[in-house]
Amino acid sequence: MSTLAAALAAGPVVLDGGLSTELEARGHDVTSALWSARLLRDDPGAIRDAHAAFAAAGAQVATTASYQATVPGFEAAGFDDARGLIARSVQLAREGAPGSWVAGSVGPYGAYLADGSEYTGAYLDHVSIDELRAFHRPRLATLVEAGVDVLALETLPGAAEVEALLAEVTALDAPAWVSVSAVTGPDGVTRTRRGEPLSDVLGMTRGIDQVVAVGVNCTDPAAVVPAVVWARVSSGKPVVVYPNSGETWDADARAWTGTPGVGDVSAWLSAGARLVGGCCRVRPDDVAAIAATVAGKV
Repeated sequence: MSTLAAALAAGPVVLDGGLSTELEARGHDVTSALWSARLLRDDPGAIRDAHAAFAAAGAQVATTASYQATVPGFEAAGFDDARGLIARSVQLAREGAPGSWVAGSVGPYGAYLADGSEYTGAYLDHVSIDELRAFHRPRLATLVEAGVDVLALETLPGAAEVEALLAEVTALDAPAWVSVSAVTGPDGVTRTRRGEPLSDVLGMTRGIDQVVAVGVNCTDPAAVVPAVVWARVSSGKPVVVYPNSGETWDADARAWTGTPGVGDVSAWLSAGARLVGGCCRVRPDDVAAIAATVAGKV
């Protein structure tokens, strides 16, 4: 199997969808502070089966159940062998989706806090870049040692966390994609959740060979096309996009609102997206639709 970077140079690649969404739809409780990472200990077979469902739908990349799997998070929950559980996420992805590239999910510091701040980046007011690097380092190293094909640095709300993670993947010399949680305003400018221009933030990846793609995730499908343009022009890298279903998460009510819809995948591809899939509320049937559109474009 070629590297993901080589595949992206040749044409579009299909990502999977919302792993936690699929687990919840199958009857599993993902409401704890650990989210789906709890199942790495309590029901690993469920994670394997969810990966298999996305692979059967046409996903070529399996994203590990490690978004909320951190050493301090596991320790706070009283789980032993945090690093072993993080490594298990890679094994389960390999078993559930053999032949797929495995992306090691690395969620932001705010995901560990489990207070909704990953969608605002408010914690970046009082957490330094050195502290962010130290927080992310054990999980990054464990995922690389476990054999991921690429690190998925995802749902990042602000420039400081992007800077911290770029420093770490450069030190590890590990391939990674960088995906920001962003919004596009009425002026057509796409910005991070912290309000920083996406072009400035993703422009930080220029010249960093370890970064194989940049883009956005956990955003509204309607905002994807302008985000693709900003990402491509600012970084010179292949673009990754995996938006939500079109619904919006209300962190206070802990509920989804709005009308679901995967979006115009054909328009994403025409704008220059190379790595395409879904995030929250995107299930295997949605991924199958994405894969069909990609197949029709190749």
